[in-house]
Amino acid sequence: MNPRLAIIHEGKKFLWDGSVFETRDESLRQVQLYEKANFEVCTVEQDGKFLVYTRRVVKELVTGT
Repeated sequence: MNPRLAIIHEGKKFLWDGSVFETRDESLRQVQLYEKANFEVCTVEQDGKFLVYTRRVVKELVTGT
């Protein structure tokens, strides 16, 4: 298995979280944690394993001025 580090899904860039999950249920538990932390998430099945890709939109830019 050679997962892509980034994918485009519905016109948005998502980054792989680096984990490989054996079952869909395992990946869905991780998805729920990311969603609670305000990430957008998508999952991909590859070679019978499940990968989680995430993205987070910056809602407010804080500057040090």
